[in-house]
Amino acid sequence: MSLLPELRYLTVPELVASARALAAHRPALCTLRQVGVSRGGRPLHLLSVGHARRTVLVVAGAHANEPTGGSTLLALAERVLRERELRAGTSWHFLLCADPDGASLHVTPAPRSLLDYHLGFYRPAGPEQPEWSPSLLPPDRLPPETRALTAVIDELRPYLQVTLHGTDLGGSWVQLTRDVPGLAEPFAKSAAELHIPVEAGASDAAAWPASGPGVHVMPGPDSEAAYPSMPDDARHSTWYHTHRYGGLTAVVEVPMWASDLVDDPAPHPAPAAAMRRLAGRLQRDALEVDLILREALPRLDGAEGPLLRAAEWALGLIPGLAADWIHTPPAQTTMAYVGSVDAFGRRLPLRAAAMLLRVLREADDSAAPRLEQLVTSWCGAFADRFRARWVPLEHQVEHQSRTVLAAALHARERAA
Repeated sequence: MSLLPELRYLTVPELVASARALAAHRPALCTLRQVGVSRGGRPLHLLSVGHARRTVLVVAGAHANEPTGGSTLLALAERVLRERELRAGTSWHFLLCADPDGASLHVTPAPRSLLDYHLGFYRPAGPEQPEWSPSLLPPDRLPPETRALTAVIDELRPYLQVTLHGTDLGGSWVQLTRDVPGLAEPFAKSAAELHIPVEAGASDAAAWPASGPGVHVMPGPDSEAAYPSMPDDARHSTWYHTHRYGGLTAVVEVPMWASDLVDDPAPHPAPAAAMRRLAGRLQRDALEVDLILREALPRLDGAEGPLLRAAEWALGLIPGLAADWIHTPPAQTTMAYVGSVDAFGRRLPLRAAAMLLRVLREADDSAAPRLEQLVTSWCGAFADRFRARWVPLEHQVEHQSRTVLAAALHARERAA
C-alpha cells in the first residue's frame, strides 16, 4: 500500500514520517539518517535504498515553492523497494528536503487556484537557496544546507543526481549538465500520455542546446549568458558538483497547472518587438509593487525577515532583466519561447507582491488590501492568458518519476 496521501502535497514532517516507516518496514534494504541541520535547526534527512557502490541521488525541496518533488521522491523510493531490477547494481539515495526552513514558510499544500498558491507563497532570496548559493556567495559563506548537499555528493559520488523542480504554470522540461542520449524519447512519450505539454522554449534554458524537445543541455563555461544581468549562474550551482566524480545532474521540471501555449515551435512573427513589450510590462508591474513597498516600509519597523528579504530580492532582479530583454537579441524566436518569457515576466513581480502581502497582513498594514487586489488581479490574468488547467497530482508525480527512471537508465548506459 502506498504511503502517499491522496490529492495533496506532502509536508516535510509527513515525508520524514513516511520515509521512517519505509526504513522500519525494510531495514535490510533501507536506512534513514540525518546528514545536516538547516540554519533554523531543522534536520536534513537522507533515505538510502540498497547497498551497491554505483549510486543515484535524488533531491527534493530545493525550492520551497515547488512542492511536487517530495511526493515524487517518496513514490520513487517505494518503487525502487518494490522492483528489484531497479536496485540491480545501483543504490538509490533520497535527500528528503534540501530546504526545510523554506518549506515551512511555503504554506499551500493543496492549492485550488493560482491565487491560493500565491497567498501562501515563499521562495527564498537567491543567496539563501541551497543549490544556487555557490553562484552568489563565496565558499566560506555558504549556508549549511548547501554544505550538507555537497557533502552527500562527495560521499556518494553519484553517476546521476536528479533534482526535482517544478513550475506553477507552463509545461515540463529537463535541464542536463551533460547530455543523456536517449532521454528525450521516453520524456516526450510520458508527457504525451499524461497530457502534460512539453515546454520547448523554456526561458530558464534560453539559448541552451537541445537534445530533443524540452530536453536542454547546459552550455559550457565559456558561453555567454542569455540574460547577462541575472546573478545566479547554473554553471556555478551545486548541479555541477557531480562532475568532479564523472557524474551529471538532471533537473526535472513539472507544472502544477499546464498551458498548451508553451509548446508551439512556430516562429514568432516579431520576437524583438514582443520582448520589448514584455519588458515594459515587467517594469510597470514591478513599479506598482515597489511603490507599495516603499510606502509601507517606514511602518514595518522590525518586520525584516525571510519574506521581506525575498520580496526585495525579486524586485531587485527586474530592472536588469527588463534591460536584457530590450537590448539583447532574443535567445530564441519561437512562439513557445516568447510565451515562456511572458510567463516569467508575470511570475516575478507577482511573487514579490505575494510575499510582501504576507508581510503586510502580518503587520495589519493599511496597504494590504490594495496589494491583495493586485495579487488577485494578476493571478486571474495569468491563468486566463495561458488557459491554465490543473495537472492532477498523480500525473505530476508519475511524469516526474518516469523521467527520473529514464534518466537513470540512459545515464548509466552513458557512463558504462
